[in-house]
Amino acid sequence: MEFVLNGKCRRVPEAHPQTTLLTWLRQEGLTGSKEGCAEGECGACTVLLLRNAPPGSRFVPVNSCLVFLPMMAGQEVYTVEALAESGELTEVQRALAELGGSQCGYCTPGFVMSLFAEHHRPGRTGPCDPHAMTGNLCRCTGYRPMRDAALALGPVSNDSFTQRLQNPASAIETFESQFGAARFVRPGTLSECLAMLAAHPEARVVAGATDLAVESNLRDRRWPLLVSIEALAELRIFRESGDEIEIGAGLTLSEIEALWKDAPQAVREWFSLFASPLIRNRATLGGNLATASPIGDAAPLLLALGSQIRIAGKSGERLVPLDSFFRGYRETALEAGELIVSAVVPKPYPSFTRFFKVAKRRMDDISTVAASFAVDLDARGRVARARVAYGGVAATPIRVREAELALEGRQWDETAIAAATEAVADQIEPLSDHRGSAEYRLAMAQTLLEKFWAEQELVTR
Repeated sequence: MEFVLNGKCRRVPEAHPQTTLLTWLRQEGLTGSKEGCAEGECGACTVLLLRNAPPGSRFVPVNSCLVFLPMMAGQEVYTVEALAESGELTEVQRALAELGGSQCGYCTPGFVMSLFAEHHRPGRTGPCDPHAMTGNLCRCTGYRPMRDAALALGPVSNDSFTQRLQNPASAIETFESQFGAARFVRPGTLSECLAMLAAHPEARVVAGATDLAVESNLRDRRWPLLVSIEALAELRIFRESGDEIEIGAGLTLSEIEALWKDAPQAVREWFSLFASPLIRNRATLGGNLATASPIGDAAPLLLALGSQIRIAGKSGERLVPLDSFFRGYRETALEAGELIVSAVVPKPYPSFTRFFKVAKRRMDDISTVAASFAVDLDARGRVARARVAYGGVAATPIRVREAELALEGRQWDETAIAAATEAVADQIEPLSDHRGSAEYRLAMAQTLLEKFWAEQELVTR
């Protein structure tokens, strides 16, 4: 395989399809990228991918520990070694050094790469956003000097990296490789992909690999055939009409955030609470739904919005309501050889929506309980439509229909909310684990619904 690394074409003779980009880089002597966790939490392995953002392109920071090497075929990658290749520090490196943004230095290259991408973000005005480094973890320096460095950076200079952004990145094209019995295939069309899946039931579909690579790294899982969906244009649509919005399953969460400019409040809240920028730059909407995790954050949100899932297989396409998509723990309505193509969200959006996430950390953490609520009121202040959805309280993400029925047709007041929270207690049976007890999860589910009412009651008063 071939790809562009630090501005130069590199040819990789052979490598196992589940070799991570990080492992290969370090074997090649590019040891600025570090392994701290192998699951995308620390950001010590951060590298930049060049991605299209018309009229030019942009640098996208990602965790190289969560990228399989064949996924880089035909793409353009930059490591920290490229930044000061001429011997002169970049503005980002200089700011971090001068303001004390490093002690042991283990994590520093990751911070540099995330902040470098922010500094070169097309259209940026004013100082850099310190939140661009949210996915990077430091155990000794302290974040204040790093924040100071971000705020000290002004307009980017017209360096070689800025000039590179004036031209588009290479398109992601078809690719195939084999190492012994292990194969990696990146089809170019949906029909080719479906044919491949039908012919090889042992195949594992991979999108951003933010979940699959963790299984590979930490659990030593191996698959005989990985089928990548990154080159499928059919899974990268973003279509909006007066009746609905259709979001391609292959779009990353960062891309969706940039495209969905009039998203409901709950969606806007969800973006910043989903993992970290590094993960959102790779994780796809379809992947988050297909894993069917009971604590996946996308499902409660889309359930509250009344979404449907478009599924494609060799026999054609079908639309499935999301509330019937999850069949059991880690089980979905997907048949063998089928793919999620898109999520379809109906319009008009509900008048009031919220997304809440309860976790040990506010950002970059797994949910203990996730909740999303949507309500429409009629002219008399009665609930015309309600949706109550949760993650982390059952074997699957769920809608609590009894709570919705307890609200609909009633005045939007404390009595209705009391009936709804009682219905929540009657329907959900959370489990206890290391993140929270069943009692805690139930209390949170009820409290979040009360919080939603209290906030909207102030708005409608």
